[in-house]
Amino acid sequence: MSVVEQYARAHIVTDEDVDRLDSDAVPVVLRYDPDSDPRAVRIDLPGPHEWTFDRELLEEGLRAPAGSGEVRVWPCGRVQAVVEFHSEQGVSVVQFETKTIMRFLRRTYMATAPVAS
Repeated sequence: MSVVEQYARAHIVTDEDVDRLDSDAVPVVLRYDPDSDPRAVRIDLPGPHEWTFDRELLEEGLRAPAGSGEVRVWPCGRVQAVVEFHSEQGVSVVQFETKTIMRFLRRTYMATAPVAS
């Protein structure tokens, strides 16, 4: 099976030192490797920030708030979704366009679909 990697742009939402922040979207990588773990997705944020969590959580969070612990996902209006990452260093809140996540999820399911003989 093939790895799905999608480059996207997202907004990192924070309240610390807002004047220093660039209001433009930042590059993010959405990754799915069915050979490594067919149930997990990975989101790489700028810097050494990488999060691996259940693909189902990402999908559920597009419809209603989902998750607990380190990763939480919820819809934000009709066209955006928020992914919240908790660590010992604090909380990162990342806002995506819903269609970006839906496109990525669709590609992950296509990558795991059985091949017709």
